[in-house]
Amino acid sequence: MNKKLTFTLSALLVFGTVFYFNQKEQDAPEITEEKIELVEEKKEDQILYGINVNELDVVEGIVGKNQTLSTILAPFNVPYQIIDEIARKSKDIFDVRKISFNKKFTVLTSKDTSLAQFFIYEPNPAEFVVFKLDEGEVYKEEKPVEIRKVEIGGTISSNLYVNMTEIGIGPDLIDQFADLYGWAVDFQRLQKGDKFKVSYSEKVVEGNVIGIGDIEVAYFEHMGVPYHAIPFEQNGERTFFDQEGNSFKKAFLRDPLKYTRISSRYNLNRFHPVQKRYKAHLGTDYAAPTGTEIRSVGDGTVVEARYTSANGNFVKIKHNGTYTTQYLHMSKIAKGMTAGTRVKQGQVIGYVGSTGLATGPHLCFRFWKNGKQEDWLKEKIPPSEPISQENRMAFEQVKAESMRQIAAIPYVDANQKMVAKVNP
Repeated sequence: MNKKLTFTLSALLVFGTVFYFNQKEQDAPEITEEKIELVEEKKEDQILYGINVNELDVVEGIVGKNQTLSTILAPFNVPYQIIDEIARKSKDIFDVRKISFNKKFTVLTSKDTSLAQFFIYEPNPAEFVVFKLDEGEVYKEEKPVEIRKVEIGGTISSNLYVNMTEIGIGPDLIDQFADLYGWAVDFQRLQKGDKFKVSYSEKVVEGNVIGIGDIEVAYFEHMGVPYHAIPFEQNGERTFFDQEGNSFKKAFLRDPLKYTRISSRYNLNRFHPVQKRYKAHLGTDYAAPTGTEIRSVGDGTVVEARYTSANGNFVKIKHNGTYTTQYLHMSKIAKGMTAGTRVKQGQVIGYVGSTGLATGPHLCFRFWKNGKQEDWLKEKIPPSEPISQENRMAFEQVKAESMRQIAAIPYVDANQKMVAKVNP
């Protein structure tokens, strides 16, 4: 009896198991080709320039020399009438005549017909223009911009430009730094072991730096002497002050060119390279490539802008009753520079060249004080107003925070990667 019971229970267990799985198969939904297609349709959309490109082919290219919208779109069988219509419609958004050599473009074509449906042009790294060819629509968009904070320091072993470049700092920031410290430090006479630190922001698009912001705080140590540059707003203007509250800003920029090399100084007994005789050199020469922008060192009024056989193309500016400056050997005088024109500090007034008595491209910069030519590099230009007594307490608070920030900035060398701190 016990054996029969055991068999019966076993048989029931097997039967129940078979019945359960048969029932599950009957209850399971039937997988049809239609349902498989529905699953495939749910694949993730691929978005490019804000456009779903799942059903489009993507063709990328670079604008060649002398290429126009018509020649770029010719291989894609776009009728001339459509190109002409979209060129006319786009003028207020983007003039297609400004399509430039070496710029990126993208064409999106139908996978079925290979006809172009979209043309996208990137005039700069931060923007793109979309031409919707089938509808004649044109619009411009901006790419997402990331603001990245950078805090970095380094040591001088060669010169400011070389050592800053080695650790990843670009020319625009170097120019800002040189202008900031131009009157405090002679960058032509730096010593090995001098140190610098700086904090600023970068604009980043798709992983590439497309621009920088202003310097936020800076530090330079020259021959063991520290120069803290502390930002503070006074009289409605944000500028930099040293530890004692004296302004870094002067009435004039230190140099008429952005950071460059002085090739010849003021010399009362210099041998002239063209005239082959000893002759006083009453200016300061700045070596730079032809076409480099020349800027006015201060606000003033143009008194001369013309050509002479010795000076070449030149501009002369009267700043006030005391100071006058002159800029010689220009390849070209900037547009609008005529006698009587008002100019602002830093405004471009011409471009480096070698016109007149010059052996190569450079700027000869001359400086008058009370009608007499003086050595610009030895001139003591009075600074702007220092921190006022009423702002002293607020300045001390900003100073303490700035100096803590500077102290925390690391020094790196050329073998280390640039240290960047991203804002949260």
